[in-house]
Amino acid sequence: MDPVRVALLGCGVVGSEVARLLTEQADDLEARVGAPLQLVGIAVRRPDRVRPGIDPALLTDDAEGLVARADVVVEVIGGIEPARALMHAAFAHGAGVVTANKMLLAEHGPELFDAASAADVDLYYEAAVAGAIPLIRPLRESLAGDRVTRFLGIVNGTTNYVLDQMDTTGAGFGDAVERAQALGYAEADPTADVEGYDAASKAAILASLAFHTRVPGEAVHREGITAVSAADVAAARRMDCVVKLLAIGARVPAGPDGPEGVTVRVHPAFVPRSHPLAGVRGPFNAVFVEAEAASELMFYGPGAGGTPTAGAVLGDVVAVARHRVHGGRGPGESAYAELPALPMSRVTTRYHVRLEVADRPGVLARVADAFAAHGVSIEQVRQQAQGEGEDRTAELVVVTHVAADTALSDTVADLAGLDSVLDVTSVMRVEGE
Repeated sequence: MDPVRVALLGCGVVGSEVARLLTEQADDLEARVGAPLQLVGIAVRRPDRVRPGIDPALLTDDAEGLVARADVVVEVIGGIEPARALMHAAFAHGAGVVTANKMLLAEHGPELFDAASAADVDLYYEAAVAGAIPLIRPLRESLAGDRVTRFLGIVNGTTNYVLDQMDTTGAGFGDAVERAQALGYAEADPTADVEGYDAASKAAILASLAFHTRVPGEAVHREGITAVSAADVAAARRMDCVVKLLAIGARVPAGPDGPEGVTVRVHPAFVPRSHPLAGVRGPFNAVFVEAEAASELMFYGPGAGGTPTAGAVLGDVVAVARHRVHGGRGPGESAYAELPALPMSRVTTRYHVRLEVADRPGVLARVADAFAAHGVSIEQVRQQAQGEGEDRTAELVVVTHVAADTALSDTVADLAGLDSVLDVTSVMRVEGE
């Protein structure tokens, strides 16, 4: 058989591992594909730079020329451009594409899927969400006969490591981020991770797959973890919970508040220690999927790292190359449901609200009235006195029953306006029950 020509765009942490595995596992990959996989070139910005383990003869700065002579293009450069243009060029030349680019898929997924379909080639992206964890293919293929109702997961290893350090060692947020950077879990600029942008892109991809509808990145409600304090972590511990940055998507039935649709959100939340996600430690990822027939499934494993992610990329390369050799295509985009992305006002969950209040008679009653005025039912209240004499205050913790996000927001606004409430210190959702 003629070899399947593979072009690699990018030679960073993941790209260099893809190149290594293509070489070291060449015989096994050939047996699985039915033809040899030939790495015909690696596009980089600086081909004269020495890259240990990489044949310099493969390096080129002519990415467009490399794409034009490939059967399968592997895109691991990240970002929007030139990745987007090069993927379109690959489709135009009849090449299938394997990508790990979650930002590009979240922002331009529909146009890329349409272009791949028009060219009758594959677009695979297992490594775009949760690194090495087989997640995209089960959602796209294994659960194609089921109806996914909800997913919640930890899809960013950096933030999970930071929050885990804050819980297990008592480290502050800044110290935990520095530890993550020292270990290579966080970038020098960790903004995309700690502000939730990375997780939001992944949540958009998962929601689009799970609910068979197009969910753009801007439709995802996003909150990061920069405001999570040691006091929040301690409060979670008192509730036998941990704090996790969660990506959550849910199918919402039609009701008095509006039509059927989906809600997609990323934010920190308290997770009971009894829930499987609470035990996901360090930089690991996990996604919990709820479906009507399959019930509850959890996918767990390394969410990042050069070798694990490269393994997921190679799995896609094998699938696309097989189709090239034997004919056919893998599944494309499934967006038939066309469900609207609903606002946070359609989200319902429990809440943990922490207040600093004046320690005097009647304060608790006024706080309770504020919750009742918006139909938010209180499950637990805990009060702890602070200070002495005229400066005496109290920390008041209120845990609610399930309530609408809008009702809770309105309640918090009213609480902030009470003269007896000195500060609304923290509002955290409680998920996973």
